[in-house]
Amino acid sequence: MFPTRASGHAVLVVDDDERIRRLAAQALREGGFDVSEAGDGRAAFEHVRRNRTDLVVLDIGLPGVDGLDLLHQFRGEGDIPIILLTARRGETDRVLGLELGADDYVTKPFSSRELVARVRTVLRRSGRDQRGGSRLEFDGLVIDGGTREVIVNGELVELTAKEFDLLAHLASAPRQVFSRRQLLQAVWHAAPDWQAESTVTEHIHRLRHKIENDASRPRRIRTVRGVGYRFEP
Repeated sequence: MFPTRASGHAVLVVDDDERIRRLAAQALREGGFDVSEAGDGRAAFEHVRRNRTDLVVLDIGLPGVDGLDLLHQFRGEGDIPIILLTARRGETDRVLGLELGADDYVTKPFSSRELVARVRTVLRRSGRDQRGGSRLEFDGLVIDGGTREVIVNGELVELTAKEFDLLAHLASAPRQVFSRRQLLQAVWHAAPDWQAESTVTEHIHRLRHKIENDASRPRRIRTVRGVGYRFEP
């Protein structure tokens, strides 16, 4: 049905319905993904904390800690891509999930081909499916699009997926000013109606603490008052 060549991406499927969980897991394995399964929120959260996970397929209607609560917890840990599994009539939950930061959703009953296609699309959009990419080098700073690594003064710096995407986007156009709205659209692929502009502000704050010598007096990522941000080479 799907190519069996391994993609190298680790996907976690979270659903308390064993039949649906196994159906989704089988489709993704046949699509070439390395798939793990969890039947409840606690097991899912522990798995993500202990194992490399490139994407989570998450059922909203979990017992105990429901899917939306778990989504909120995942967002507190980082920017791992998340696709929601929802009931066909659960429009309110889908909208709330997107507002909380979900990357996409699939309604039940779902097509195996659609699920695999959406997982591939979200991975590609998040930057986790990049095989190549440019290497940007500045004084004391290296941004490698191929390995998605950032080196500051010779030291490897750990960034989340979205922190890397944001830095790479700014650095690819030195001195160009980007508004928060533009960055939401370019990096998060979201309109401000769906995701708050404060998301950008918080990620800029975290980036500065990771790549600047003095986050209170940033040299690389500069604020243009009343407009947005620019990268100084």
